[in-house]
Order: sequence, then C-alpha cells, then structure tokens
Amino acid sequence: MFFPVSGVTVDPWIPPLVAFVISFFTSMGGISGAFLLLPFQMSVLGYTHPSVSSTNQLYNIVAIPSGVYRYWKEGRMVWPLTWAVVLGTLPGVLIGAFVRVTGLRDPRNFKLFAAAVIFYIAGKMVMDLIKQQGTAKGGSPGKSGSLAASGNQDTSVTITRRDFKRIGYSFQGEQYDVSVTGIMILCFIVGIIGGIYGIGGGAIVAPFLVTFFGLPVYTVAGAALMGTFVTSVAGVAFYTALAPLYPKLSVAPDWILGILFGLGGMAGMYLGARCQKFVPAKVIKWMLVVILFGTAAKYVVEFLK
Repeated sequence: MFFPVSGVTVDPWIPPLVAFVISFFTSMGGISGAFLLLPFQMSVLGYTHPSVSSTNQLYNIVAIPSGVYRYWKEGRMVWPLTWAVVLGTLPGVLIGAFVRVTGLRDPRNFKLFAAAVIFYIAGKMVMDLIKQQGTAKGGSPGKSGSLAASGNQDTSVTITRRDFKRIGYSFQGEQYDVSVTGIMILCFIVGIIGGIYGIGGGAIVAPFLVTFFGLPVYTVAGAALMGTFVTSVAGVAFYTALAPLYPKLSVAPDWILGILFGLGGMAGMYLGARCQKFVPAKVIKWMLVVILFGTAAKYVVEFLK
C-alpha cells in the first residue's frame, strides 16, 4: 500500500502490528512508544520528512486514550500532576515544533539530536535505578515490587494537597509532595525537546519525574500519557497550521499512516496499562533503559555512516 503524503510503501498490517508491540511495553513506564516509532519510520520505512514528527504525534492522539482510561479506572491517575505537566509542556512543544520545521530539516542532523536526547534520558534512568538499589534490596513492594505483590493493600492514589505551590498524594502507604513550579519548569524544557522529536513532550517527562522528583512509576505513567496526549493534539494542530507556509515541504501529518499506527498502539497501550501492576517497577525501568540505549546507539551508527 502506498501512502502519498509520506511517500511510504508498506503492507497496511505492519504499522499497527509494530505499534502494538512497542506500546505494550513502553506504556508500562508512562511512555507512548512514539520515540521508538520514529526510528522505525525513518530507518525502516524511509520516512524522513518533517511531517514524520506530526505523524508520530497523530499516533499519540489515537493510541493514548485507551491507556489513560485503564489507569483512571484503577484509580492511579494523579490529575493535579497531570495538569501541571500539561501546562508546563504545552508551550515548550509548540516551540520545539517550530524549531523542527525551521532549523532541523536535515534527517542526518535530526538523528544525532535524537540520539543525544535518548542517551540522556537513559542515563538518568540508570542513575535512578542505582540510587534505588538499596530500597529494592529492602523488598518494599510499594517502591520496588509489583502492585500485585501488595496483596489487599489499596493501590489507588489519594490526593492530599492541590494548590498552585505543591501537589501531594499518598500511594501504598507512602506520602509524596512535589513543587508545581519545579514540575512546570522541567516540563517546559523537555517539552521543547519533545516537540522537536515529535513525541509530544510528555513521553520524556515520565523518566524525569521518577528520577528528579522520586515519584513512583505506577502513579507517573497515567499523568505522563495524558500530558503526551494533550500536547500531541496541540502539536498536530501546530504542524498542520504551519504546512501552508511551507508548500514545498511535507509538514502536515500523514493521516492514514498515523491512524494505522494509532490503532495498533491503542490496543497495545490498553493491555500494557492493564498488565503494569503485575510487573516490578525496576523491571519496567530496566526494560526502558535497554530500549533507549539500543535506539540511541543505532542513531549514532547511522549518523557516522
């Protein structure tokens, strides 16, 4: 099947299958999987136009609601955290989208930039795992074990504070308290990166929230996915609005290809969110680290060729 917008020729069952497999695993860590779909589109399908970023964000729009619904149904959506992520990330994503169109058109340079971003995220996650090694040895199920290991203990989130300064909530007997300003500043910075990379910004936020703010991955995942969804809607709208200004450049998303990816991601994300509570947090993090380092290494190799 030929997709005229992207110039890609591929069997229509391949995009949803690839998206399903990727999103099943990455959604457990609050990441939509768009950051892995990008190298697949660029390196395997040969889709290197700037519109690959907006197509990636279209995938997020279609796929993410199923995962968010599952986390909400299980009572693990921290809504005050979600809106702080959205308000911080949204302006950054719009700036990043503009930079992608005007300053990072060369696919070779874009791959090097993407590799640097992914290496940084992976390094931060490794640092977080090392710091938590002592806790993991102590066998605390709320921090290093799976939710299923907690028996009859309540696994839902209870909000204890929500105002313009702090967000507080309790989860599995632990109390968490974070600065709204700190989260918004961090999300603004990574939102710029996410807008350039075409993953909505919220995807990069998840590892940072776990690393810098010490929040449990079980409560961060839903907020990060929702943040990615909202900012991806804005990203697609922004790329579409920019398209008429660059008539000789492919900027707007490939709607058919993006929807096919999204349908596979929708199923994978729901199942991933459903299975997350049965998987230890450190296993989820190490899984993401391996994927991140492998993807970044591939980009570096391709840049050096």
